[in-house]
Amino acid sequence: MLLIVLVLYLCPVFQCQTEDTDFSEDVDFEEVYMTSDMDSNAAAPLRIPRQVKMLLSKETKPHIQELSVQTTIISRYAFTAVSCSMLNRHSAATQGVFQFHIPTAAYISNFTMIVGGRIFPSQVKAKEKKMKKEGGENNGKKNKDTPEQSEGEMELFRMEVTIPGRNRAVFFLIYEELLQRRLGRYEHVTSVRPMQLVSRLSVGVTIVEHSRITYLEVLPLRNGKTPSSNGIGKPNGKVGPPVSTVVKQNESICKISFTPNIAQQAKIATNGMLGEFVVRFDVERENGIGDIQVLDGHFVHYFAPRDLPVVPKNVVFVIDTSASMVGTKIRQTKEALFTILRELRPNDHFNFVTFSNRIRVWQPGKLVPVTPNNIRDAKKFIYMISPTGGTDINGGILTGSALLSDYLSSKEESHHNSVSLIIFLTDGRPTVGIVQSPTIIGNTKAAVQEKFCLFTIGMGDDVDYRLLERMSLENCGTMRRIPEDADASVMLKGFYDEIGTPLLSDIRVEYSEDAVEYITQNLFTNYFNGSELVVAGKLTNRSADSLHVQVTASNSEKSIVLEKDVSLHEREQETERRLAEAKVGPNADGYVERLWGYLSVKDGLKGRLRSQASGERENYTQHATNLSLKYNFLTPLTQIIVEKPQVLADGTLAQTEVEATEAPPPPESSNQLSEDDNSLTPQSLHRNEPPKPISAVAKATSGVSKPAKKSVTISKTSADGDPHFVVEIPQSKLTVCFNINGEPGHILRLVTDHKHSGVTVNGALIGAPAPAGSHKEQRTYFNSITIVANKPRRSYIEVTPQKVILDDRDRMILPSSSSISVETTNLAVVLIANTNLTVTIQGNIQFVILFHHYKNPAPYQRDHLGFYIANSKGLSKDTHGLLGQFLYEEIGLTQLPGNFSMAGENITRETQGENITLHNYPALKVKDRTVAVIKKCRRIYSGKQTVDCWFAKNNAAKLIDGQYADYVVSHLFDIGDWVNGTNTH
Repeated sequence: MLLIVLVLYLCPVFQCQTEDTDFSEDVDFEEVYMTSDMDSNAAAPLRIPRQVKMLLSKETKPHIQELSVQTTIISRYAFTAVSCSMLNRHSAATQGVFQFHIPTAAYISNFTMIVGGRIFPSQVKAKEKKMKKEGGENNGKKNKDTPEQSEGEMELFRMEVTIPGRNRAVFFLIYEELLQRRLGRYEHVTSVRPMQLVSRLSVGVTIVEHSRITYLEVLPLRNGKTPSSNGIGKPNGKVGPPVSTVVKQNESICKISFTPNIAQQAKIATNGMLGEFVVRFDVERENGIGDIQVLDGHFVHYFAPRDLPVVPKNVVFVIDTSASMVGTKIRQTKEALFTILRELRPNDHFNFVTFSNRIRVWQPGKLVPVTPNNIRDAKKFIYMISPTGGTDINGGILTGSALLSDYLSSKEESHHNSVSLIIFLTDGRPTVGIVQSPTIIGNTKAAVQEKFCLFTIGMGDDVDYRLLERMSLENCGTMRRIPEDADASVMLKGFYDEIGTPLLSDIRVEYSEDAVEYITQNLFTNYFNGSELVVAGKLTNRSADSLHVQVTASNSEKSIVLEKDVSLHEREQETERRLAEAKVGPNADGYVERLWGYLSVKDGLKGRLRSQASGERENYTQHATNLSLKYNFLTPLTQIIVEKPQVLADGTLAQTEVEATEAPPPPESSNQLSEDDNSLTPQSLHRNEPPKPISAVAKATSGVSKPAKKSVTISKTSADGDPHFVVEIPQSKLTVCFNINGEPGHILRLVTDHKHSGVTVNGALIGAPAPAGSHKEQRTYFNSITIVANKPRRSYIEVTPQKVILDDRDRMILPSSSSISVETTNLAVVLIANTNLTVTIQGNIQFVILFHHYKNPAPYQRDHLGFYIANSKGLSKDTHGLLGQFLYEEIGLTQLPGNFSMAGENITRETQGENITLHNYPALKVKDRTVAVIKKCRRIYSGKQTVDCWFAKNNAAKLIDGQYADYVVSHLFDIGDWVNGTNTH
């Protein structure tokens, strides 16, 4: 009963329907949940196709006595509780149908029935593979092309149960969703369609925010097919909120209620189809790092900067002009394009491609700037479009991609700080040319090559939405659906408004690596005006004082780096205080953790949809399923099983107790990387977690089939220890060594060949006190090293003494304590537990990173990393960096004649303040510089090898090009080229 009490606190979108109700035209939702007939006592709500008319009996009619839909939105995360009480007034048993609409982005987290006074709880279980075939057989068909998720749409959940005579059934449902910010607003929608007038009808929305609520609007009830149903349009006239709406608001808390009586309901709709109750709001946000909230060992970070210059865009519109577009569709599409043309900015460039049986390009071979003449000519082109023929989706997208790709290649420098995208619109399935979806998806990916983003739009009922979603998801875009009867011109314009104003690109959000784990997606291709980026994660140390946050991005003018140390204790206290003020009760319990679980499942499902290899897909599936079970989410990978009451022939409820089965524990993954839970728990299912399958994936479990500790061929060229640098000069057969006395917190450029091989290596320093008696003030070590490979597509590896983060299309976090082998298209990685990591790029570049751990470290010791270049054949002669500059350098050994006075070192040991006279002092000739050196012996590779080398003192002055400061970069993922030229002093 406690569960039921909790349900009653929660809130939105729903429907409750009786057996005799007919759907007809109002059911325009893409997917429906329905119970399976496979088991009369255990029913799993399954999805069935849209626009299926329910042929229901009108002989009996259970009466809905009460309907309550209550939502609590805590910092954009919404809990919705639905309660529906249904009475069978007749003596004979009758069928009652409970149904409700929920946003497709939401997850049901509980469903319970009380029938005849008995409680029938639900149980979330993982779907068996056979369910994929059995689902939807109630109606004999299943829309296989329906995407698993689609923004801005609703799905119908349906549960049918037999209600004994003179008895009541009560249905409880909870679902959760994270509201998305679009065009500067959050929007919450509650579907109020009980299909009959209800004596006690109540809808409530409570908003609890950390920041001040700056905008609040309750819209008039709207029909799901109006243009504003996408959250874009605004109601006509000055119509206010629905009758009986009450709004109570203070600075950061708002309570809204909608409680129409029967007379008020009848004035709206006599059939109970009242429409959608819509609340829009926004909150105050300061410039800077964003809003971070902490609770129960988890955090959520909202980032939505404002007042930024708009980034110019290069956009190609690829428009379906097949015969099916004739009439309203093409007219509304033209109207939208005319409006969009007026809103293109002076620095934008654009073009149009139309496709049917044949492909037409408005301006072949180029993108044109926004000028009055070009806009005029583009309007003429759009006006003359005449639909005819079939649908060559493959040809259209390849033509548009080639057009944009060629333009970017020819204008690479001048359009470095611009955003490029394709907007692709179709109303049908491929019928001409290549029609196989996998081939089209592969061709699209090969054509785009991660150079720009693809946004797809489907119009109507005959679209292969799964194809459009895969096309966009694999190319950093999104898919939008336009319902058959919607005003396409308004929805197209609204979608363009969302993506038409890019403010930032290549956004990366980073946190203190020793304080955070299992983060959700933290790399974003673009940030558009009016939207919001959300990252959630788990804190590794709940007693830590602060969390260091860094956001790096690019805008139209420069690279941006934002940093801040956030007090975790203060943030958690603030979060708890706000929740206490709002008196939200059990709704608040663990909301940040549940938000993290919600986003992690979303990320896992996206990775699953992107996956090419079956093993990789299985890994994503397994881990997203485990998370779904942990948080009791009904997702595409799980099902709800409900024990249904047994009704006797006389219409009474059977007295035999139904034995409820317990939910099984989350199944163990057969592909786990390590017995250590940290290796595979949700981490960041965005790209973080799922280990990849063998041809593209991690394999080997700790202690089972881990790679053998075989010797690795290593060059002497390295940076290890304090750090001590050793450089092997192949051209001169010399070995040179030097120290770099850096500052803790500095990030040093080790290797940069960004223009040619696309490889950059950076290392971050940490500090430690110097040993007693040392002439040094402090020691420094590398505690983080990143390897960025930008060709043929961007990927990176970030290494710390505790973990390895690998991101090459999909993201994994690997503990350094496990032994794993990973091979992808661009990279090959071999990790030997607590020993070393070997990274091979493009087959001819290889780096080795050593892990140095101390069981009982002295005060001057820190866990750190050593970096070695094993193979540099793939690096160009223009390679630079503290190590890279010597790979192709010619250095000669010479002698300095006469007396040479030095302080600080002798041939074999360090001294302090001695004057040593050398008649033939050795020196190195580097370009036009002469560098005095002495002979030293260095130990490398954890002391296993000894190297004799010529040591250059004074922080490698004159040996390296430029000064120390020239090698300090702004962040670990800085890939800027060496620009200072040769040091000539």
